[in-house]
Amino acid sequence: MKERQCNAAALRAASRRTSQFYEEALAPSGLRGTQFSLLSRIDAAGAVPLNELADRLAMDRSTLGHNLRPLQRDGLIALGSDPRDRRARAVTLTRKGKAKLVATFPLWAKAHARFETAFGARRAARLRKLLAQVEAALADR
Repeated sequence: MKERQCNAAALRAASRRTSQFYEEALAPSGLRGTQFSLLSRIDAAGAVPLNELADRLAMDRSTLGHNLRPLQRDGLIALGSDPRDRRARAVTLTRKGKAKLVATFPLWAKAHARFETAFGARRAARLRKLLAQVEAALADR
């Protein structure tokens, strides 16, 4: 059978390779790449409802919960009621979480710079733009 080109397979392979690259760079901090990304998103958003955060990350709510539990256990985030809707839950970054994010940022920045050197800064910017377009196109399916 002739090998077929599969967008999902190509994206997964590139994602795994990129994730491994960032995981190695962030390892000294004790944070995984997904955890750093979550802390960054929460920091940028402030108190963010869980459903909104899951939507922003293109992640289902149960997967988000699974990823947030270690951060909550380690005191890096806090879960509470959403100030806009007391029935909903929201997540915020704790002071400890902010300190961890600030301490880890230089490792991420170094990895980011290495990626852009290896791949090319312009191509990396185009790639991020294309991936955002892919995500948006498939979000409205």
